[in-house]
Amino acid sequence: MTIKPVIILVRPQLGENIGKTARAMGNFSLTDLRLVNPRDGWPNPTSGAAAAGADDILNSVQVFDTVEDAVHDLNHVYASTVRHRDMNKHVTDPVIMADEMHGFASKGQNVGILFGPERSGLSNADTLVADSIVTVPINPEFSSLNLAQAVVICAYEWSKKSGQVVAGSYADPDPKASKKELVGFFEHLEGELDKKGYFRPQARKPAMVETLRNMFQKSDFTSQQIQTLRGVLKSLTWKNK
Repeated sequence: MTIKPVIILVRPQLGENIGKTARAMGNFSLTDLRLVNPRDGWPNPTSGAAAAGADDILNSVQVFDTVEDAVHDLNHVYASTVRHRDMNKHVTDPVIMADEMHGFASKGQNVGILFGPERSGLSNADTLVADSIVTVPINPEFSSLNLAQAVVICAYEWSKKSGQVVAGSYADPDPKASKKELVGFFEHLEGELDKKGYFRPQARKPAMVETLRNMFQKSDFTSQQIQTLRGVLKSLTWKNK
């Protein structure tokens, strides 16, 4: 069975847009919808009518407090944004993204796409967990794209490529690390650096943490490599009794 992308709405504001997103997903056989800290809570009574029958998707929605929690089991994450960011990340469009996602799926890797709040879009902190940025090529003089429209475009491109996954593909014997493993490594590293007084002055700590995470995020670490790195950290910080 083909591994399908997960759709993640970060701090969505309107229940109607959540329902329309579920409707768009149903059109292209996507089923895994996750919400991060929805403004009006969940369930939202205004989402049902907008979903136009995609009740199974709404009934199985998962809600998370943070973006990191929402992507914990994913191997590759795309951030959907049209804003320029001072981050050295791979930038692609929905067509190429669809090819890449099918490639990841054929190796048994889980993929997902982040979509930001209706008014502000994804923040830099939200985008940090992503491996790539996907941008829809639209008119730069009128770049207002509805949340559900963005989901439709990405889901449609995935659907077009869905017949290209080679049947009988096998999972990578050394799979890419999950986001949960990466976040665990980040927290381990940052904790040890804190003990050594690395983050000086403290006012600059958030920016320094962002730089570190972005740097490591760019590398396609496997689960084994993350375990090795954590072993190195333990060895460096271990004290003889």
